[in-house]
Amino acid sequence: MTGTDSGAQQGPQADGQDDTAKLTSWRIPDTFVIMFVLALLAWAATFLFTPGQFEVAGDPARIVPGSFQSAAETAPAPIMGDADTIGFLDFLFAGLISGDRYSPTIGLMALLLVIGGAFGMMMRTRAVDAAMLAALPNGKAQNEWLILSIFAACSLGGATMGMSEESIALTLVLAPALARAGYDGMTAILTCFVGTSIGFGTSWMNPFNVIIAQSIADLAPMSGLGLRLPMWAGFTVLGGLFLWRYARAVRLRQRQPIGLAHADEDDIPNGSDTFNLARKLILLTLIVGIGWVGWGVAAQGYYLAEITAQFFAMGIAFAMIARIAGLEGCSLTGLMEAFRDGSAQLLPAVIIVAAAKGVLLLLGGDSPTSLSLLNTLLNALSSVTALVPDWFTAGAMFAVQSVINFFITSGSGQAGITMPIMAPLADLSGVSRQTAVLAFQLGDGLTNLIVPTSPVLIGCLTAAGIQFGEWLRFFWKPMLGLMGIALILILAAHGAGF
Repeated sequence: MTGTDSGAQQGPQADGQDDTAKLTSWRIPDTFVIMFVLALLAWAATFLFTPGQFEVAGDPARIVPGSFQSAAETAPAPIMGDADTIGFLDFLFAGLISGDRYSPTIGLMALLLVIGGAFGMMMRTRAVDAAMLAALPNGKAQNEWLILSIFAACSLGGATMGMSEESIALTLVLAPALARAGYDGMTAILTCFVGTSIGFGTSWMNPFNVIIAQSIADLAPMSGLGLRLPMWAGFTVLGGLFLWRYARAVRLRQRQPIGLAHADEDDIPNGSDTFNLARKLILLTLIVGIGWVGWGVAAQGYYLAEITAQFFAMGIAFAMIARIAGLEGCSLTGLMEAFRDGSAQLLPAVIIVAAAKGVLLLLGGDSPTSLSLLNTLLNALSSVTALVPDWFTAGAMFAVQSVINFFITSGSGQAGITMPIMAPLADLSGVSRQTAVLAFQLGDGLTNLIVPTSPVLIGCLTAAGIQFGEWLRFFWKPMLGLMGIALILILAAHGAGF
């Protein structure tokens, strides 16, 4: 997977079209620098604030409103930890070793490495390149219908099955192919990651977001369909229009590519990259495999260990088909090199996942029953909403959920921690529980598009060859637009008694 530097000029650039060029003076630090600063702030916070904990009750366990208790005595985190404590200098090590094979840290890191390796082997077979060559004249896009169709499918997958981590695999597959078709890495991010995230956040039946929040709030699953289904359709259309406008400008060379961008004509698929039976079988394996993963998550409750095994099985299948067919460059040594290189491509994302976990551990972790500064923050934020008018409370819930998602990017995790507080708070403040769930799902889902603690975002950016700072420079205006629309929807829902 090769690409040019995102700053390299690729064709003529239309005046006033490139926001990135206008913002060259805005330099956001590398993601590793951001995580280091966050760790430093978290460590400093242990000197300034007192951690606390909640009581939980029920099955599944939920936070008991009003049960927050601050620690009687506490000590700030040390510079260097020991067997019982975590210090500033070992926050990354703590993040790397936190949990077990089913934990959202070690399990997710393993998933990223295996996905990278499996799809590294698949890309070595050039099956996607051959498919693009067969679908597009000379392998080059003439319009945007293909990527718009993929975008709509990703949004639907996010809305119905709660697709999230799968967007990393899709970005790994599509980013190089779209670059060769005349697009860039940013087009792949908008198509796969943004499409999936919009579907995830605006869904009417996402089992990891809206359904679990409704169950905690004692609402019927999939209730509120009359608002959520048009909301999903509207956000999907808006996202598709933004994708169409950007992708068309890149294809017509009216703006500079960002991330993976094709420059070497020798690497463009040629007549030897025929879409033969072997490559068709490889793509069929990919489609069936993704469906298998979706079925496992939705119907069987598969999580990180099982999903990782599924992607590893796909990698084995890719390799077997390539070897039996004798595809060029697919010797055993070549396939193992592709697996290694594919895994290495996602190694930066693995380190970010560990660093994000380390920051949470410095704060005391995210368990509501353990002493943690995160619990103190949650209690303070929830208390603020009780001091304002009901319409303001609805908007404040959205803001609170958006802030908390910076620390807890798991939709189900955030629902389990916040909804036991937000649901009764809604009753006390004159906001319906359905509106509280709406504020949760939009605050959780949409902010996944920009929070650097999201491993899915970092994994997709890495696969597309885009730095986090580049992403923020590009997406901050659309993000403000999405958040503004979401806030208007929440206030309108509250006003209409949703």
